Amino acid sequence: MSTARPARSSSSSSSSSPVRTGTDPTPRLAACVVDAMAERKAADITVLDLRAAGGGVADFFVVATGSSDRQIRAIASAVEEDAEERLEETPWHVEGKEHARWVVLDYVNVVVHVFSREKREYYDLERLWGDADIEHVPVEDGTAAVELLQPERASSS
Repeated sequence: MSTARPARSSSSSSSSSPVRTGTDPTPRLAACVVDAMAERKAADITVLDLRAAGGGVADFFVVATGSSDRQIRAIASAVEEDAEERLEETPWHVEGKEHARWVVLDYVNVVVHVFSREKREYYDLERLWGDADIEHVPVEDGTAAVELLQPERASSS
């Protein structure tokens, strides 16, 4: 029995149940999320491969820190816009945009967390999911490359 959750169809409304799409866009979606975060100058971008931890919650968490409420909202909005434009993916559920201390964009197999520094330190997802493969993403000139999301790595997991 697979522990991966189904990907959300982009035609579903946010109140309907997620459904599996024909192909696995998960690594591409996670890479798109990382790119959008890097372009908005998010700090401490980290990818957690939860498949290695026997998760079932999602395949990947992509976590980043914003320096202000405004930047946190901008990062989350950029992720939503890029995922929809590039991959026709929309989040199944969004939480936290109003207060912008911790915004969650749930794409089912990829869950995006954009934190304030204080909330990120408090919840410490990297420690909580310590059994996951974790990669801290170096960003150079607004671009990032994530080893965990490379096609040969992603397909072998």
